[in-house]
Amino acid sequence: MLAGFSTFFPLNALPEKHTKTKATPTPSSMKALLLAAVVSLIHASYASLVIKGPTEPVLEGDTVTVECLYTDSDLNISQVHFEVFSKYMHGWRPIMERYWCFYSLKIQQLADRLVLSIPRAGRYYEGPYRCVSNDQNVTEPDNSSQPLSFKVHYMGELSLSREGYTGYLGTPHELKVRLGDEVVVKCSASSSEEPSYFWYKEGSDWVLPSSSLKLSKLNAMDEGQYTCSARHPSVESLNKKRTISITVLPEDAHWYETSDGRLMLMISAVAVALVVFILSMIVFLCRRAKETKTSKGPIDDRSQKKPIYKASSESLPSTCGDNQPLV
Repeated sequence: MLAGFSTFFPLNALPEKHTKTKATPTPSSMKALLLAAVVSLIHASYASLVIKGPTEPVLEGDTVTVECLYTDSDLNISQVHFEVFSKYMHGWRPIMERYWCFYSLKIQQLADRLVLSIPRAGRYYEGPYRCVSNDQNVTEPDNSSQPLSFKVHYMGELSLSREGYTGYLGTPHELKVRLGDEVVVKCSASSSEEPSYFWYKEGSDWVLPSSSLKLSKLNAMDEGQYTCSARHPSVESLNKKRTISITVLPEDAHWYETSDGRLMLMISAVAVALVVFILSMIVFLCRRAKETKTSKGPIDDRSQKKPIYKASSESLPSTCGDNQPLV
C-alpha cells in the first residue's frame, strides 16, 4: 500500500454534463407553419357545397336531374339533403321522396354526390333548390349551397274567341256572316312567356302580326281559311296553330243561317228546355202533395161521438162520484 499516493486527472478529461436544451424556432420554420395554415384555410374555404342543374332549356314533361356535391371529394355526402323554397310558406322545406306535392321526385345517394330526379318537369318544379349540410359544426350560410332555379317552358293549346261573346260558348270552326258585317276574332294561349301571334290567310301572302283578327265590311274577297299561329320567344319548337273558316253570306240571307242566328237558336232551345223542366217539376210536386193529403182522411175518434159515464166500460177509475157526463 502506497501512502500519499494521489491520482490527478486533467481538466479536459472530466465527464461532460448532458443537459437538454429547447430548440428555438427559426424564421424559416415559422414561415413554413404559416404557409401550411394558409393552405389549410384555403382548402377548407374551397371545399363547399355545389348544386348543379340543367344547362339547356327545360320543356314541360322533360326529365330533370339536380346534383349536390362537395368540391372536396373527401367530405361525407351522406350528411347532405335537398331543400326547396316554398312560395306559399315563404321558407325552405326539405325534399323527401313521396313528399306531398313532390311525391314523384326521386333522391339517390351515390359515392360522391346526391342526385335528385324529376321524371316529369312542370311549371311548379322551377325551384329554387339548394343543398344543405346536416353537420352541426357548420352554421349558416356556410352549410348550404347557392340557390338553383330553372325555367320550365310550356305552351297550351290555342283558343279563339269572338269579341262581344263569352269564352264559355267557344268559337265554331266556321263563321257564317252577312255581307258588310264586321268580324273580330281573338287568339290566345297560356305560355311560360308571352308568345308572338300572327294571322295569315290560306292561299295568300297576307300576314297580320297581331293576336286579333279584325275584318270590317266583309265582302266576297274576305271569304276563306284564316290561321292563327303562336310562337314561343325562347323555344322555337313550341308553336301552336288553329284555323277558322269564314263564309260570307248574301246580304239578304235569313238570320238563322248566320252563326249568330244559330247561336241564338241554341241558347233559346236550352232556355225553353230549362223552363219546361222547372214547370214539370212544379206540377209533379203539387200533384203528389195533393194525393198525399186526400189519402189520409178524417181521424176516427169514438170518444168524441158519445159521452163517457162513470159506470161505462170506457170510463176511467175515479175516487169521487159524478153524475154529469165527462164530455
